[in-house]
Amino acid sequence: MTITLRPGTTVMFTGDSITDGQRLESEDGLGFGYPLRVAGGWGFRHPDRPVTWLNTGIAGHKVMDLEARWQADVLDARPDVVSILVGVNDMGWHTFDPDGHVIPAEDFAEGYDRLLAPLAAAGTELILIEPFLLPISGSVEAGDTRVDDEIRKEWRADLDPKIQVVRELARAYDAHLLAADSMFAALTATTGPEHWAADGVHPTPAGHAALASAWLRLVA
Repeated sequence: MTITLRPGTTVMFTGDSITDGQRLESEDGLGFGYPLRVAGGWGFRHPDRPVTWLNTGIAGHKVMDLEARWQADVLDARPDVVSILVGVNDMGWHTFDPDGHVIPAEDFAEGYDRLLAPLAAAGTELILIEPFLLPISGSVEAGDTRVDDEIRKEWRADLDPKIQVVRELARAYDAHLLAADSMFAALTATTGPEHWAADGVHPTPAGHAALASAWLRLVA
């Protein structure tokens, strides 16, 4: 089943930097990443079905950050569809709370569940995008961190159970799952990962286009 976007539907994208895409610097507030490509692709294909597109992604945010602003930034807007991509900042160098404790998958799951529960109660359609990590080799800059193969192995070990959390929550809430980690794994088999995300985390233009194309396949 796909989500039907009728004229006047309001769709909200939210999450971290991948969704943010420098939205505050863009004229329409959608940023320069996959939300803009989704809106453009939809408008091109369906000029007779105008949709309101919103973006409340903020770079660096984790599940607990979304929870702190959820009422004001998401629930108060009363969107018909909410698309969430979060989790990569809950991984690796971002997996520590202010008290210095590692954020386990169980806490990630509980926080994410608290985001979804009020939306589901309101009848909001949900699209959950898996967090992803592409298998870049060698030492590269990822945000403010220099990452090598050993660090990347640790990140992958930390991220895998959180990807599973997103899959399980999608089933529990009858949400639409965009299996981004699996998608990028398949894409890198023929092109190499750098084509899709030069640092393994932040998509290139091609990576954003891949996300947008997969997102649009979930709606009708």
